Amino acid sequence: MKSIIVNAYGGPEVLKVKNVEKPVPKSNEILVKIEATAVTRASVMMRTGTPYFGRLFTGISKPKVKTPGTDLAGTVESIGSEVGNFKVGDKVMAGTTLKCGAYAEYICLNEDDMIVCQPENISHEEATGIMDGGVTALAFFTDQVSIKAGDKVLINGGSGSIGTAAIQLAKEFGAEVTAVCSGKNKTMVQELGADKVLDYTKNELERSSELYDVVFDTVGKMSYGKTKKHLSAKGVFLTPVLELHILLSMLFISPFSKKKLKFAATGLRKLDLRLRDLKVIQRMLATNKLKTVIDKVYSLDQIQDAHSYVDSGRKKGNVIIKVA
Repeated sequence: MKSIIVNAYGGPEVLKVKNVEKPVPKSNEILVKIEATAVTRASVMMRTGTPYFGRLFTGISKPKVKTPGTDLAGTVESIGSEVGNFKVGDKVMAGTTLKCGAYAEYICLNEDDMIVCQPENISHEEATGIMDGGVTALAFFTDQVSIKAGDKVLINGGSGSIGTAAIQLAKEFGAEVTAVCSGKNKTMVQELGADKVLDYTKNELERSSELYDVVFDTVGKMSYGKTKKHLSAKGVFLTPVLELHILLSMLFISPFSKKKLKFAATGLRKLDLRLRDLKVIQRMLATNKLKTVIDKVYSLDQIQDAHSYVDSGRKKGNVIIKVA
């Protein structure tokens, strides 16, 4: 089978297509024929080995896991003798977190891993595309803050994979949502539910005097110190990106302020929490309360081109790798 193999940290060129042996499921595993996977922020960070503290989990000098990829959608091709949750032919969507392995034609997964059946009303590409952004945003909106109807929520990076999911989820909670993105993506985020849109290329947020109960910086581009003025009296600044200035603010500023800063590595949470959130996303997809924004679709052989495009910072929503 085809699989992407990496032997060093670096740019897209470290991603190599290789032929490897097709895996065989153990008694408690399912063999999934991968139909689609996604180029997520997590997979890019694992490829580059940045931020460097992340190498404590992924490998100090080179990646511990040779095949990247953290999200997938596909079809169960065979099952182990003790598997009871899935059957051959089931369409599934799954997250592998630090185990990776989604950049391949096949993968074996423990039936108790982060796996759910894919809703019938969506494609494999839509299923894998929403997983990273949907589960990440939902974790922040339920574990880090409790959004109430009428809360004002600002989402920076509103046109990205996490941002497009966050807009929809915040609206589902009844929030008034302001999205920050470039002007060319204004219509797209409005169609997702954003009540207001601020163009970062025109510094519209900087000139705004509106206060927000939650500021969710989905892309790690904002400073907590500069953003505090946009927070309400007990507002919360959320980020999934742990830069040095964020760490310092968490340690020395946020504990003494009514306006809080919260970071979370949502992919490192306990399995039961991650699976809980994936099931919520699954139900929302099945009832058409959540949609996946897909920018571009590449083949597995075009993996380097896909990563180069994501590295360019121009993507809207999700970039998909169609494997099968």
